[in-house]
Amino acid sequence: QVQLVESGGGLVQPGDSLRLSCAASGRAFTGYHMGWFRQAPGKEREFVAAITNTGGMTDYTDSVKGRFTISRDNAKNTVYLQMSSLKPEDTAVYYCAGCDTWFTRAPANYHYWGQGTQVTVSS
Repeated sequence: QVQLVESGGGLVQPGDSLRLSCAASGRAFTGYHMGWFRQAPGKEREFVAAITNTGGMTDYTDSVKGRFTISRDNAKNTVYLQMSSLKPEDTAVYYCAGCDTWFTRAPANYHYWGQGTQVTVSS
């Protein structure tokens, strides 16, 4: 079992940057593909970004390409989401998640989830 603890959310203005962190515990972290998802009020959970277990490949939803960067430091058991040029439509609860099977965008395939951290972008 892997446990995920998030940090870094907050209230920012449009154009600002935030870096979300997700610290993992468990021996098998390096074997998990990791993803970031977000959920806004009244909306379904949405894929944001994913990174393979080795960090060799990444995937982003179109709305964040060029603005967000997912990365991981396996030596620190941590995955990051660097968010730049934030927009009001980025406002959501952001979750990190782990998948020990496929490299995928589908939330249902991620079986390990963090607690979520609120990101609010407002002027």
